Amino acid sequence: MSAEATNPEAAPTDVAVRRRGRARIDLRRLGRAALLNATAGPAPRDRLPDAIGHVAEAHRAHHPEADLTVLGRAYVLAESSHRGQFRKSGEAYITHPLAVTLILAELGAETTTLTASLLHDTVEDTEVTLDQVRREFGDEVAYLVDGVTKVEKIDYGAAAEPETFRKMLVATGSDVRVMSIKLADRLHNMRTLGVMRPEKQARIAKVTRDVLIPLAERLGVQALKTELEDLVFAILHPEEYETTRALIAGNPGATDALGSVAEQVTAVLREADIGAEVLVRPRHFVSVHRVRLKRGDLRGCDFGRLLVLVAEDADCYAVLGELHTCFTPVISEFKDFIAAPKFNLYQSLHTAIAAPDGAVAEVLIRTHRMHKVAEAGVVALGNPHVGQEPDAAVPQTDDGERVDPTRPGWLSRLLDWQQSAPDPDTFWTSLRADLAEDDEITVFRADGSAPGTISLPAGASCVDAAYAQHGEGAHACLGARVNGRLAPLSTVLGDGDTVQLLLAQDTVSGPSPEWLDHARTPAARIAITGWLTAHPESPAAPAAPTDPRPQVSVAADRRSGAELHADLDGEPPAAVRPAGCCTPVPPDEITGFRVRGGSVTVHRARCSAADAMRGLGREPVTVRWGDTPQGRVTLVAESFGRPGLLADLTEAIAAFGAAVVSANVEPPSEQRVRHTYTLHLPDVAGLTVLMKAMRDVPGVYDVSRARHAGGLG
Repeated sequence: MSAEATNPEAAPTDVAVRRRGRARIDLRRLGRAALLNATAGPAPRDRLPDAIGHVAEAHRAHHPEADLTVLGRAYVLAESSHRGQFRKSGEAYITHPLAVTLILAELGAETTTLTASLLHDTVEDTEVTLDQVRREFGDEVAYLVDGVTKVEKIDYGAAAEPETFRKMLVATGSDVRVMSIKLADRLHNMRTLGVMRPEKQARIAKVTRDVLIPLAERLGVQALKTELEDLVFAILHPEEYETTRALIAGNPGATDALGSVAEQVTAVLREADIGAEVLVRPRHFVSVHRVRLKRGDLRGCDFGRLLVLVAEDADCYAVLGELHTCFTPVISEFKDFIAAPKFNLYQSLHTAIAAPDGAVAEVLIRTHRMHKVAEAGVVALGNPHVGQEPDAAVPQTDDGERVDPTRPGWLSRLLDWQQSAPDPDTFWTSLRADLAEDDEITVFRADGSAPGTISLPAGASCVDAAYAQHGEGAHACLGARVNGRLAPLSTVLGDGDTVQLLLAQDTVSGPSPEWLDHARTPAARIAITGWLTAHPESPAAPAAPTDPRPQVSVAADRRSGAELHADLDGEPPAAVRPAGCCTPVPPDEITGFRVRGGSVTVHRARCSAADAMRGLGREPVTVRWGDTPQGRVTLVAESFGRPGLLADLTEAIAAFGAAVVSANVEPPSEQRVRHTYTLHLPDVAGLTVLMKAMRDVPGVYDVSRARHAGGLG
């Protein structure tokens, strides 16, 4: 499948050490073999066509009882309808649907998906009609074919790509198998992209990087994601790709060190009587590149990881216990994605161990079932409607669209806000921003109404929760209770928090432009922007004076410590204050914007909230720092939990002469602790010195400026 793909070499023992195991699916080798037979033509009725022999073999490996006759009929229709058509590479066109179907078969897709995959281009590119597909293969196949077919021959111009992906998202929400076929389709197109002009290669690769790869990640289809990453890497970053390729090629025995650790792990697990497979899993090109940027010079163990496969969930923890007992564990590398699965269904234990010779190896521990889901994601789920009564109606939305019961929460959110996007550019920008979010949190509704939970991206605030729960009704939100305590709408929510939104009884209230500083979700940002655009007369966005007046320079109130000045034409502002989202301090480059009540909020120049304000057409205000050296800043310290840590950090802050305005210590998570301090500095010029002093405290691995602090200044 990717640079990680290797061939299996079975071992007879219960604990098998494989330097080349089935950790990745090798589709390229099988794909080439299948394509050699692509023009063989239809076979007699009593047997399958030779051209889909590899597809049938791969399908039977996952589904031994599958009926292959429908695949034979689908291939005959696809081959006859595409006959005479050729790809830009010169190959017969049938090689494309064959390769796409083989990719899905190796991932374990069920028969209906493979049938639709063979036919996915027939309705668009041949004289075959959707009704013909429905008559011959049933409603399910026809639905999937329709979902991946560009039915409308409309020239969208610059909006073509956004409109295509908007349709794809809607189809995916109806049945995730649609996106599975589309991802496999893009993978094969990326493999054969070399025949196109360089500029077109770059355009397709950028779309793949920005949208398709994050979608593959969110759908859990790692086997597709990793190869797409490598193909995009080669096109968009050819020099770095060549450096990485040469690095791997120049270290052919690099994984020998990892193999040695694998043998030691094998012996430990055998002695503990734990049945397991221990595989050496080489990293793919992009993974090697990332590790090299992070660690510099690479050692043998850095070129791969160990994968331990067991039968039951309990065995995973048994393996972890043996490894941490018999080797030196690297505690900071431990993550438990079994007890708390990732949003894309991924489950595994992650750890790292140090062998007696000092080699450090990363280890993944999972069951065989977890491994299948980790590689194939939603493809491994099969038909989302299986198990329903034969005559049962497929669930539908109010507008008649069918609903996939397996679709994840993040996809439901995308479907909700994409309907509100006012134009393709807004949709496209919001889609890319949403897909860039890697983590998800779940918060609970205090009112007990169904559904009882709200899924949000990590870093979301009460503003996001309000719009996720009430839609446009959140315009009247006044505040919130978080875990029973009153909190500002800017409060950043944590996983497991309980939220109660407080709404005004009148219908006149509207959002403040400052809400954009705290909104992370596209649904919230689009709704807020829409209201502000529709209400330009609102006090939230005062009109500029029509009569030219002398420039007024106004200093900020001193609650924030540092002195700020705003240069305005017209009446002076009510106040000039730093924004809580980025807490600027001298000598940060800054910009300002007028907000509700005539105040000026000052942001760091590169703050995302400032970019959003510019995107709304808001005119920036010229602001500058005064001569006062003092200032207020919010710092976040990430650390490993240990006794006395809080006292040591406080001592480091006090030694600098800074005063603690407020402090918050989050509950430990995976042995890690996050401390948030709002500090009053006597001289902000020494901020970098203070941050270094905090990083030097034992156990602290990072100190950074807060990006989403709420209610400051």
